[in-house]
Amino acid sequence: MNKTLRKAVIAGNWKMNKTPAETTVLINEIAPLVKDADCDVLVCVPFVDLQNALEATKDTNIKVGAENCHWAKSGAFTAEVSAEMLTSMGVQYVIIGHSERRQYFGETDATVNARTRAALDAGMTAIVCVGETLDQREAGVTESLVREQTTKALEGVTAEELDRIIIAYEPVWAIGTGKTATAAQANEVCKIIRDLIGELYSAEAADKMVIQYGGDRRRFPRCHQVCSHRRSSQQIRKKKSKRAAQLWGPGGKAPWQVQGSALPGA
Repeated sequence: MNKTLRKAVIAGNWKMNKTPAETTVLINEIAPLVKDADCDVLVCVPFVDLQNALEATKDTNIKVGAENCHWAKSGAFTAEVSAEMLTSMGVQYVIIGHSERRQYFGETDATVNARTRAALDAGMTAIVCVGETLDQREAGVTESLVREQTTKALEGVTAEELDRIIIAYEPVWAIGTGKTATAAQANEVCKIIRDLIGELYSAEAADKMVIQYGGDRRRFPRCHQVCSHRRSSQQIRKKKSKRAAQLWGPGGKAPWQVQGSALPGA
């Protein structure tokens, strides 16, 4: 990876976990463990936890993200939250198109694109999720599916705006199932995505693009393998954090720590 062009990002998607008070406690535990990290550290928390997360991360190197945003600035969209509402709080990042949103809440490639557009227009960085189900992988359509998801998500996104896009490859079949993509499987798809960015934009844009692997925090050894593979972007998103020790490993260091940021990319 050309470290002068892109910086490693390690982000935790908390999903529907932690109360505001618990958020403060957990971030206070995490902060001293990552204070010397040479990668970007990010926590994406439920809407009700955002204010506590923002307060707890002051004077730390931890950045705060939301788990979703609506494509409209305002309107009759009960229970939704706009990108402008998030930025007004100081939230810089937002996850878009997570597989659970696609599976349970009717998220489509079109709505992913609309949410991405809204996030960019509000000045946020969008973490755009793509990935295949087990049936799709077994049917041999992983490449075509991920290419289509990525292409549609980036419709209308300029080359300049790509600096505020992170693409997260999350193999849906490996989420919450106890299964994990091998290093070869994960990095094969990361390369597919990077090659596509080169086709849609330029080789320089492809080299700068941050591509994450949506790894499960319960599979540390496999995450380390993915992180160490030369074709990946060496970015890992850990899921469903419970304690700082579980998030970052014994002694305050994750098994992959920040070493992935120094490895060559595709």
